[in-house]
Amino acid sequence: MKIEVLRIGQRVVRDDRVTTHVALVSRAFGVSKILLNEVNPDIKKTIFQVNKNWGGNFNVEFIDGWKNILKSKKDESFKIVHLTMYGENINAIAERIEQEKKILIVVGAEKVPREIYDFADYNVAIGNQPHSEISALAVLLDRIQHGKQFQVRYDSALRRIIPTNKGKKVVRKTIE
Repeated sequence: MKIEVLRIGQRVVRDDRVTTHVALVSRAFGVSKILLNEVNPDIKKTIFQVNKNWGGNFNVEFIDGWKNILKSKKDESFKIVHLTMYGENINAIAERIEQEKKILIVVGAEKVPREIYDFADYNVAIGNQPHSEISALAVLLDRIQHGKQFQVRYDSALRRIIPTNKGKKVVRKTIE
């Protein structure tokens, strides 16, 4: 399954950290690309550095407007999955979503325009209570991939964590 994330809106400065975390979760959970508008350009530098150190080729793309992106993704046969506490419960629709070949997950920041609800193929709720968009994204991505995203290893990684019961162990690749 090809998965991309579209982050819509951002309260300038206030949401820099949240948007960075949306990107980090997307990367760690197997998403190939995040599309961002109204965002601090330093986020792209941060993700580039994470890719450099920990491997992978997760992409950050800046966009001008979300409407054209949604239309072009639909034309490319992507299914639009909108995360919202007002949607259908994840337990009821996760199996349908995981059957899709390509999905674009829409993660809002501030009030999401009504058009998104109508444009989406799936309006998905991770519980019908207020919650973090970061946690909602992580739950959705884990449910539809069944944890397989955590088996990926990046040969290009300069650092690799060796899991331990206590303490921290990081192996650093020497550059020749």
